[in-house]
Amino acid sequence: MQKNVVTWLVITVVFIGELFFYAWCRVQCVNHGYLISKAVEDQRSIKDQNNKLEIELARLKTPERIVRIAREKCGLQMPKPEQIITIK
Repeated sequence: MQKNVVTWLVITVVFIGELFFYAWCRVQCVNHGYLISKAVEDQRSIKDQNNKLEIELARLKTPERIVRIAREKCGLQMPKPEQIITIK
């Protein structure tokens, strides 16, 4: 009788331990799923920001803008033909 109770007690403890382990695994799986979703969203946001920055860089590098800044802020002018010296 005593041996039978101990056997059932051990089986019950092992079963409950397996249930707790399974629950812990599921919680970890869900948490990692959330982390992956957040990382994917962050990556998408960073790619969008990078695209916007590349567009802005292209706009800032336009020759028309550089010429306008050179004239207005630096007081530069296009050289006259007699000021150009060709080196051979």
